[in-house]
Amino acid sequence: MDFVPTTDQFVCVLNKKIEHARLFNALGHMTAGLVALHANNLKPMRFQFYFDKDGGSHKSISDNGYIVLKADNSNKIRDLRILLLAKGTVFTDFTSTMTVGTYAEQHENTHNTSEANLEYFGICFFMNKEEARELTKKFSLFT
Repeated sequence: MDFVPTTDQFVCVLNKKIEHARLFNALGHMTAGLVALHANNLKPMRFQFYFDKDGGSHKSISDNGYIVLKADNSNKIRDLRILLLAKGTVFTDFTSTMTVGTYAEQHENTHNTSEANLEYFGICFFMNKEEARELTKKFSLFT
């Protein structure tokens, strides 16, 4: 089997001020959404089937890296969001308005909150590693 090095990666930046259980929920929603946004062009995401020695299949695992970084606060995520918008990068984000009540109430809460007042839990995107490194150099690994 020939292995070709990857040039792209998944990147997620999470707000370190939010409790971990809520961040993991947000991370799942954002990742699922990001893949859905790329549904017409999944090839660069390099989803593969891995097979263990017993012949068991471990389906749809990306060969690309997935880096999780932390931001000091919501405003740092907002700043990154503005950069991604300016570059035309496809991304997903998750805010506090998406966590309370039914999905209908979450839609309404988000709709009734100005962007400047949104508290960002995180943001996820997929791009070239070098370009991502340049955009995220002020963030550290989430530990």
